[in-house]
Amino acid sequence: MTAALEYPIAPMEARSVDQLPAGGGWQYEPKWDGFRCVAFKDGKRVRLQSKAGKPLERYFPDVVEAVASLGAAACVLDGEIVIPVGKRLSFDELLLRVHPAASRVRTLVAAHRARFEVFDLLADERGRPLVGLPLAERRPRLEAFAEKFFDDPAALTLSHATTSLATARKWLAGGKGDLDGVIAKRLDCDYRAGERDGMVKVKRQRTADCVVGGFRYASKARVVGSLLLGLYDDEGLLQHVGFTSSMAAATRKEMTARLEALVEPPGFTGRAPGGPSRWSTERSSEWEPLRPELVVEVGFDHVSGGRFRHGTRFLRWRPDKAPRQCTMDQLSR
Repeated sequence: MTAALEYPIAPMEARSVDQLPAGGGWQYEPKWDGFRCVAFKDGKRVRLQSKAGKPLERYFPDVVEAVASLGAAACVLDGEIVIPVGKRLSFDELLLRVHPAASRVRTLVAAHRARFEVFDLLADERGRPLVGLPLAERRPRLEAFAEKFFDDPAALTLSHATTSLATARKWLAGGKGDLDGVIAKRLDCDYRAGERDGMVKVKRQRTADCVVGGFRYASKARVVGSLLLGLYDDEGLLQHVGFTSSMAAATRKEMTARLEALVEPPGFTGRAPGGPSRWSTERSSEWEPLRPELVVEVGFDHVSGGRFRHGTRFLRWRPDKAPRQCTMDQLSR
């Protein structure tokens, strides 16, 4: 390939903002809940690059096959790898793919094939770089490229795009967990590798009412560091689903006294908390079980394996909500 683009290339990134930008001059795209990937094709050779610049070919041979089958002699595509399971996308399946055993990866591919959602064309079908062109020119070229070469929508898909703010807001409100949020890109902006200029993102936030099944003390003071959250499953077991530690500092002393009055095992009757994350420096390794009487509303973004993937955001106490009303079905809405 004679393109000036060399593998690997630092993908263009987005700044986090609270609201979608308005006023025209923007293109809005779904922010898929997947793995960012830049795909390089040069004749029969295909290389897949992660956001961090690492190779992905061994984990996604189905995506390699799909890119290799393109009729284009050479190209560079920017997009997101997702894995559909039924009518939803599964981030857990993506995580399973990152496995050292090739036999295990082949088994996972046979069960659920990945799809490459393509949202930018960095080099055309002859390998000529397009990164210096504004998005307003790159997007039509990508659409023409997809029309000509994408013949298997289950493997390669042109990611949606719109200039309608109303449509973008509907994406942000919906998505059923498949979307991580919405990306907004300046139409007059070239592709700025490794930079966060000309592109912003707004992440989706969902809410859930959870039972406080336990808490951890902060590592440097005997006040609450985090609340341990639970939801009831269909068998009536309280399953640990995550934590929140974003409570206001001014309320923690009073909150600690309230929680200590409720200490009583077992706290969780199903899955229980383990030790803290090895990256955590703010939580102790022990946790205190509580009688399941307190309900808290938290904000979250994604769920993996029946748990909140990240720490949640404390919103408010819910004294009006019965603990038994806090069920796992909130995570699938």
